[in-house]
Amino acid sequence: MREELRQTEVDLGGLVSVLAAHLYSTPMVALRELVQNGHDSATRRRLEDPAAPTGRIIVRGDADTTKTGAATVSVTDEGAGLTEDEIHSYLATVGTGYTRLLRDVTGSEDLIGAFGLGFLSAFAVADEVTVHTTSHREPGRGHRYHSVGGETYAVTEAPARAPGTEVTLRLKPDYAHLADTQTLREVLTRYCALLPIPVHVEDDATPVNDVPPPWRDGGAEPMVFAARFAQRLAPLCAIPVHLDGDTEATGLLWIQDAATYGSSDNRDLSVCLRGMMLSHDARDLLPTWAGFIGGVIESTRLTPTASREDLQRDDRYRDVQKGLTEAIVNGMFEIARTQPGTWQRVLNRHGNELLGAALADDRLFDLLADDVPVPTSSGDRLTAGALRAAGNGTIHIATGDSGGFTEMLYRAMQVPIARGDHYAVLPFLRRYAVARSCPTIELGTGDGDKRLFKDAEPLPTAEQDWLTAVLTDDGEQLVPARYAPAALPLVLVPDAEVALKRRIEADETAARIPSAALALARDFTAKTDGTVAARLYLNLDNIAVRRLLQAHRDDHPGRTTAAALLRSIKVIMAATAGDHRGDLSAALVGVGSAIERLVTGDGA
Repeated sequence: MREELRQTEVDLGGLVSVLAAHLYSTPMVALRELVQNGHDSATRRRLEDPAAPTGRIIVRGDADTTKTGAATVSVTDEGAGLTEDEIHSYLATVGTGYTRLLRDVTGSEDLIGAFGLGFLSAFAVADEVTVHTTSHREPGRGHRYHSVGGETYAVTEAPARAPGTEVTLRLKPDYAHLADTQTLREVLTRYCALLPIPVHVEDDATPVNDVPPPWRDGGAEPMVFAARFAQRLAPLCAIPVHLDGDTEATGLLWIQDAATYGSSDNRDLSVCLRGMMLSHDARDLLPTWAGFIGGVIESTRLTPTASREDLQRDDRYRDVQKGLTEAIVNGMFEIARTQPGTWQRVLNRHGNELLGAALADDRLFDLLADDVPVPTSSGDRLTAGALRAAGNGTIHIATGDSGGFTEMLYRAMQVPIARGDHYAVLPFLRRYAVARSCPTIELGTGDGDKRLFKDAEPLPTAEQDWLTAVLTDDGEQLVPARYAPAALPLVLVPDAEVALKRRIEADETAARIPSAALALARDFTAKTDGTVAARLYLNLDNIAVRRLLQAHRDDHPGRTTAAALLRSIKVIMAATAGDHRGDLSAALVGVGSAIERLVTGDGA
């Protein structure tokens, strides 16, 4: 049977409805598209008539519904205008645009439009659209386009006006707020910041894009532009962007002037195509470790999606990703070299997050290793080198939730301890220790505990059993040891691997971790049975401990009271340091009871 070829039919009404209602993520895009059309119209006029003035774009809003029954917004340009044939061929034909044709013919990269869909965005926010236009080719003729809903339209003769176009939107009730002057100013300031043609709101003499980007001739100072453009977090210092290669991307990045924590993601990058804003949230172009970076770039080479609110993830996109990473790294080196005061502020603001950055890039590790602050028991301003010096050549690290006694121990030792449970601290210090050939003690791990708590001679079984019964709680193992300072009788150290095992095996955690990652984590902790959650290191160099042992050997009647007092002290010391492992109220009562028995002579 012979194959019959037939033309695909299009339901115009359905197509217009889908495109107008669902192509764009926000109604604000309609304003962007209409302003962009005005920009391209002005650019077209200059291409066809080099003597033509630059022109401008004026956006007006009218929230008064008593005149027409609805709020309105109008966008007026002083561009090329349209002939009647061009209205039919381009304005009223979905997917066809004169801009794309003109760019193909002239090779001009100043034209923005690409898909012939921009005008359709008007019907996403308006139920009625009216266009008054006069072509610079036919200055004596004016035309009026009118459409309700976008499926049908009418074109009629109209009085001629100065060359250019005015588009008026009769807004749907849900979008009446777009007619508010302040809303227009805020939206257009954002979308049009890089447009070379002045964009005015109402009759304001100052255009919304009056601060030109610093990478263009006559541009503003980088920090002036950054302060104007930054969305949420003010800039601290700026990093220029001039990428080589096929991307032709230029722009400005800045380090934000706001403190961040390691897991924060405040990446804030906007992307413009030929001057018009495409995306406010292009954070994926920035490296994942750069959660403290904001910026804006523009390029004539990146490929937009049909809605022009995002970018195609193609080779050029990936080239820009690599280029921006290099720009950030090189920029940070330059700031450290030429602006030491500013660099110190960067370290203070983003030290915790920079620990992760140092692990992600060898060059950043070299830059940051000796200067980036590390969270410690003595605050967040000590560097790894300072930790090493304070620890007599050794860096001390608390791994996981090391408990209140860890704090107590290191306070008594007068040695600051790094908080290894904070973002990137533990792997950073491990790498630092290798790079600088210095030892570390990781409290809560078997190796770290052995280095800190020296093994003592085993106690007789009866003494070990008795001390275990009177001093420990469920899941705690009594370990006789010797350590400094001798004034500290005991230290309770949670087992970091057991703590990890319990976290990853909790039902709520299992639901959050991907199955593959969960399986790997469980393999890591499989060797840990979890029965010993913490070790109570009993200091045999402590005089109170020695006398308690002697009291047990002598069967002294006060031994039980003394042991109860020491156990209560354990709980109180932990609570003082923030570890509420035991019952603090019961411990306080126990201290009072023990003192009462001792002073009354009822030591038994």
